[in-house]
Amino acid sequence: QVQLVESGGGLVQPGGSLRLSCVASGRTFSSYVMGWFRQAPGKEREFVACITWGAGTTYYGDSVKGRFTISRDNGKKTVSLQMNSLKPEDTAVYYCAVGWNVEGVRKGSVGYWGQGTQVTVSS
Repeated sequence: QVQLVESGGGLVQPGGSLRLSCVASGRTFSSYVMGWFRQAPGKEREFVACITWGAGTTYYGDSVKGRFTISRDNGKKTVSLQMNSLKPEDTAVYYCAVGWNVEGVRKGSVGYWGQGTQVTVSS
């Protein structure tokens, strides 16, 4: 019922910045939680950040705190991830997702996933 389309991935140098965006359609998001996850080759999917659609409360994984910022535009049904001070270990496929509560989303329990966008941090 929900479609998610990501954009903004690419190749950046260590210390650089990148902004990812995800546009949602198909459902009302007033009570939902939107988040970002990432997965590197050979590793498990990792929670990056999420935001409640109503209040805009944000949560971050420990590895990205202080460097990444998640935000939303309710009118445009868009969630963004501003990534600063990027490190090679941030290299992964980044996925946008929609869930119903923060606890579930932080554990990876989500209802819908985007197709993913590649972020590569390398010199």
